[in-house]
Amino acid sequence: MGVGIASERRLLSEDELERIKLSHYPDLGKLEQDDAIALAKWLRERRNRVRDIVRTRRRARRGKADTSGIGSAEASERGLSAKKQVFARAIRRVNAKLERFRVKRRREQMRANLGEALRRRQTRPRQHPATEERHNEGMRPIANEKRFTELEPSQIGRVSQSVKAAQAKRDAD
Repeated sequence: MGVGIASERRLLSEDELERIKLSHYPDLGKLEQDDAIALAKWLRERRNRVRDIVRTRRRARRGKADTSGIGSAEASERGLSAKKQVFARAIRRVNAKLERFRVKRRREQMRANLGEALRRRQTRPRQHPATEERHNEGMRPIANEKRFTELEPSQIGRVSQSVKAAQAKRDAD
């Protein structure tokens, strides 16, 4: 469930609220990439600072850390945790915007690479030139190593004819 801008206004100081407003929709769409990177860096620093204060207060309450610089150790960190969540949600929105910048840049780079590949393919020499008269003798003959015996033309088919004659003689009997 989302937290409204009114809740954010209650949790944040004026300068923090101005930066958080940049991470909301209409203003986020107008941000340039460098501004979005700077905003994400600032948001991470603020979130980490609040996270460290909450962590230190919890440790101080258990007696594992000193209480200097964190205010009262007994104070509730509920407000600080909510503030940390506001920063975390803002970081998520800004990261989504940065991802869109990255995808756009990658798409442009891919399109440029594909255009360059197409240009190279269209300008390269043909792999299979057109057919034309060749000035060579063609393929080399390969010698047949099978044994070959020459027959007289009168002997061709004599075996099959003798088989036919023998079968006809048996059928007649």
